[in-house]
Amino acid sequence: MKFTLSWLKEHLETEASLDDIVEKLTSIGLEVEGVTDPSQMFAPFKVAYVEEASQHPNADRLRVCKVKTQDGVIQVVCGAPNAKTGMKAVFAPAGSFVPGTGVELKKGVIRGEESCGMLVSEREMGLSDEHDGIIEVDQDVEIGTPFAELFDLNDPVIEIGLTPNRADCAGIRGIARDLAAAGLGSLRSVQVPRFGDKFPSPVSVRLQFEKDDADACPLFLGRYIKGVKNGPSPHWMQKKLTAIGLRPISALVDITNYLTYELNRPLHVFDADKLNGDIHVRLAKDGEKLDALNDKSYTLKDYMTAVCDDSGVLGLGGIIGGTSTGCSEDTENVFLECAYFDPARTAKTGRALQIDSDARYRFERGISAAFTIDGIEIATQMILDLCGGEVSDVVVAGQVPDKREPIAFDPAFTEKLTGTVVSEERQAQILQDLGFKTDSAKTPWEVDIPNWRHDIFGPADLVDEIIRIHGFENIENVSVMRGGFDIKDRETKRVDMSRTARIALAACGLEECVTWSFMPKELAMLFVSNDNVSKQDGLTLRNPISSELDHMRPTPLANLLTAVKGNIDRGYPDNGLFEVGPGFGGTRTDEQSLIAAGLRSGKTGLRHWSGDAESRTVDVFDAKADAMAALDAFGGFGEKAQITTDAPSWYHPGQSGVLRLGKNVIGVFGMVHPLILEQLDIDVPVAAFEVYPEHLPAQKRGSAAKKHIDLPVLQPVHR
Repeated sequence: MKFTLSWLKEHLETEASLDDIVEKLTSIGLEVEGVTDPSQMFAPFKVAYVEEASQHPNADRLRVCKVKTQDGVIQVVCGAPNAKTGMKAVFAPAGSFVPGTGVELKKGVIRGEESCGMLVSEREMGLSDEHDGIIEVDQDVEIGTPFAELFDLNDPVIEIGLTPNRADCAGIRGIARDLAAAGLGSLRSVQVPRFGDKFPSPVSVRLQFEKDDADACPLFLGRYIKGVKNGPSPHWMQKKLTAIGLRPISALVDITNYLTYELNRPLHVFDADKLNGDIHVRLAKDGEKLDALNDKSYTLKDYMTAVCDDSGVLGLGGIIGGTSTGCSEDTENVFLECAYFDPARTAKTGRALQIDSDARYRFERGISAAFTIDGIEIATQMILDLCGGEVSDVVVAGQVPDKREPIAFDPAFTEKLTGTVVSEERQAQILQDLGFKTDSAKTPWEVDIPNWRHDIFGPADLVDEIIRIHGFENIENVSVMRGGFDIKDRETKRVDMSRTARIALAACGLEECVTWSFMPKELAMLFVSNDNVSKQDGLTLRNPISSELDHMRPTPLANLLTAVKGNIDRGYPDNGLFEVGPGFGGTRTDEQSLIAAGLRSGKTGLRHWSGDAESRTVDVFDAKADAMAALDAFGGFGEKAQITTDAPSWYHPGQSGVLRLGKNVIGVFGMVHPLILEQLDIDVPVAAFEVYPEHLPAQKRGSAAKKHIDLPVLQPVHR
C-alpha cells in the first residue's frame, strides 16, 4: 500500500515529521517497507537557459546547444525538434540517472561534437509518454530551479506492508485513523454531499440469487449521471496516482482509482449508452465469457458473481469490469456502480481466474459494507466536479448486511492477557478513536465492532488493538527463566510423545519429513474411512493458500506417499521416510490426533557398487517392525499389542494388520493398497505404518524399555 505524505495529511491533521510518522506506523503494526523521496531522485535535474541552438554540422536532425546552467555554460547535442535559442528547459548533467529510460548519462561525442548532458523530455523524466520534444519551461522560472520543485514532485511516498487482516488500512483514511488513535494528530472529517432535485434513473438494478447464494452480493447501489464530459483528469489527481504507481487514464476511471486508494471504496463506471437493458447481478453460468478491461478473455464458472445486462456478462463483481461497457472520451452518460461483494467468493473467483486487481485485493479482505451508501454520494460529487452532468436518484438493490453482535469485554482482561496495566479510561479512548463504540457504564463492556473491521472476533482481539496503540514498547520485559526451571517437566504430553517417536523412527534408519497439514481434497479422500466421510466436508478450507492445498490432511501418510512419487520421478525409488504430526478426522478438537506415520518403498538394505544385489523388496514385515519399534519406545507396547486384520481401506487387505490394546487401536501397518499406488502413479511396492501415541495408556516417566545400541567405530557412508 503506497501513499504520499501530503495525501495522508488531507485526512490527518498533524505537525509530525516524516520520520515520526514512519516510526509510529511501524510501531502500531503498519510496517513501513520503504520511503521514496522524489526530490532526492530528481536533485540533479534543474532549469537551464538555451543561449544558442545551432544546426549540427554533421547531422540534419541534431542541434548543438549552448546551455546556461547555474554552474556555467555547457554544450549539449540535442535531437528534439523544439530545441531553440532563448528557451528554458530541464537540464540533466553528466553523471545523473535518467528515471524514464534507466540510463546513467556520460560525457560523449556525438557526430564529432562534444555533449556534456542532455535536455530531457517528459517521458525521460517519467512524467508521461510524451517524447516528441523536450520540456519547455516558462521564461519567468529562474535558472537553477529544481525540477522536483517546478513540477511539485517533492512529496515523499510511503509504502507499508499490510497484513491480510488489516484491510481497513488499504485506504489512506484507515491509516490516518490509526495514526490519530496513536496520538499523532486528529482525524479530519469527511463531508458526504447530499443532492437536491434528481430525475428517476432510466437504469434499474436487480439481484437474482437463490437464497443460499444471497450473500454473494447483499447490496448494490447505482446512479445514472447524464451529460458528462470525459477527458484527462486534473493535474493534482494525476500527480497523486502517478506517485503511487498508477497510470492516469481518464477522469472517470481515475476517480474510481482515486477513491479506491483514498477511502478504500472500489467503484465501477459503465458507459450507460452501451448498456442493453437493466443491470442484474447473478451467479455466472458455466462457460459464459467475459472480455475484461485487462485485455484478456475469461471463461466463467457457476460460483462466480457476474454483473450483467440483457446482452450477457458485463463484469465480475468485486474484481474487474468488461470492455463492452467501458468508458471512453466519447462517453456522455454513465451508470455508477457502488456495491458490496462477498470476500470468500471474490477470493475464490480471483484465484481461479488469476486476476489481480485493486478491487479484488480489497473486497476479498473485507471492506465496509455500510460505507457503500456514503461512497456513492462522494463519488457522484467528484464526477460532477470533474466531468459535469446531472444526477438521478440512487437505485438500491438489497440491503446492508446484518450488524455483528457486540463483544462483551472486561477491561481487566488486558492486564491478564498481556501483563501490562492500561487504565480503563485509556482503553475506552483507544477503542473509541479506532471506531469502536463502547458502553462502559457496566462491566463487562459492550463493544460494537466498526463495519470496516472484519478481523475482530473476541476480547483477545480488542486487547490486541489496545496494546497495539498503547505501544508494544511499553510492555515490560519479563524473563521466562526461573530458578530450578526444568524444561522436561514443563513439556506437554504431545511434545514429549513427538520427540520419543521421532528418535525411535530415526533410529530405524528412516528420514524425517515435515510437510504441509494441507493437501488436495481428492487425495485426502483416499485416506478417509467410510464412517468419517461426512466429517471431512468441514475440513475444506474457505481461503486456501493454493488450489492444491485446500483440505486438511487425515494422515501424514498421504503426504509421505506424495514425497515418494516425487523421489521416484527424480530416480530414487528406494525410500525410507517418516513424519510425526497431526491428522484431522473432523473439526472438533478431539477429532485431531497425533500420528507417527512412515513408509519404505522399493528395496531395502544395501547395494554393492559391483552390482551384486544385497537388497530385497520391502514387505509387510518391514512396516510391522517399524511400528513395533515406535510403540516399544513408549514403554514396550509393541510386545503387548494384539494384531487384527481389519486395516483401513488404503492398506492391502491381505497384507496388513491393526495393533490393538483391547479395543483401543494404537497402530496400523501393511502394504499400501495397489489401487492407491496406481492412482498416485507409484510403480514400486510401499510398506507403511501409522502409530497413534495419544491412544496409549499413561506411563510413568522412565518406564520405556532401554536397549543397548552397539554403534560402529567408523561412521558408515552410503552412496
